[in-house]
Amino acid sequence: MVYQHTPVMLREAIEYLNPKFGDIIVDCTLGGGGYTLEIAKRVGEKGKVIAIDADEMAVTNAKGKIKNAKLGNIILAHENFKELQKIVNQAGLEKVNGIVFDLGLSSAQLQDQNRGFSFKLDAPLNMSFGSEKLEVKSKKTEDIINKYKQEELEKIIKDYGEERYAGRIAAAIVKNRPLKTTKELAEAIANAVPVAYSSRWSYGEAGRRGRINPATRTFQALRIATNDELNALQTALSQAIKVLAAGGRLAVVSYHSLEDRIVKHFFKQEARGCVCPPEVLRCVCGHKPELKILTKKIVAASAEEIKTNPRARSAKLRAAEKI
Repeated sequence: MVYQHTPVMLREAIEYLNPKFGDIIVDCTLGGGGYTLEIAKRVGEKGKVIAIDADEMAVTNAKGKIKNAKLGNIILAHENFKELQKIVNQAGLEKVNGIVFDLGLSSAQLQDQNRGFSFKLDAPLNMSFGSEKLEVKSKKTEDIINKYKQEELEKIIKDYGEERYAGRIAAAIVKNRPLKTTKELAEAIANAVPVAYSSRWSYGEAGRRGRINPATRTFQALRIATNDELNALQTALSQAIKVLAAGGRLAVVSYHSLEDRIVKHFFKQEARGCVCPPEVLRCVCGHKPELKILTKKIVAASAEEIKTNPRARSAKLRAAEKI
């Protein structure tokens, strides 16, 4: 399968990342290679780009694109980005000049009928970003759906999907077990929620208005639980601070409120000095600011980009600089 994907907010992310000739940059989400290839051109032959992806398909396809672009300054790592510090060290490095994350699913992953990410395709219940090499590091979506207790499912759907009908959906999943395909899961969800809930409007492809599928939030929740995405992001951000050189920049593009909340809180926390509780009158924590926030508010995609790439409509960019 050809890994086709249009990078979101590439211009804005590159602007905040500000890669210079000779820099070493880490792209933590290789995907279709859009960010990686553009950064590699900017850092030149004296620089390096370390490109990470848990998806073996992304890494395999990137090899061909790199060869065609005649770029010899890219190091590919088939790993989860929560191993960021280890990957940098294995490349013989201690510090880098920039790190970028473009979180969420790629178009290629959504369109792959074997992956189970989309409720629009009838596929096995497999929402893992990893391949066989990384399989042991993620849960199995089918096990979550068919083996977890109803209250556990409800918590996952509520916490990771922010789904108001989490209780109804969890009950419907348990009632209809065993579920084997995305189609069966989507049908169980649709039958669990009020008809009016399926009639909400949202902007879709080419800016056209369309209905939000009632399975959207539940599929997101199950994918996050399968891949432990939020913990992986928190771990990677903490490691990013350690490997960024002074003056190095960190840029993150997120696509839902859970991711953005983590990034916002992390930036705010690391930009603070003292983190002692309010009742402590004199600082005893010794915490020093590690970051200077470059984006006081989130940066959204332009109307022009959203028109040509609807996936960009939910994108939020935040950036910071290592002090």
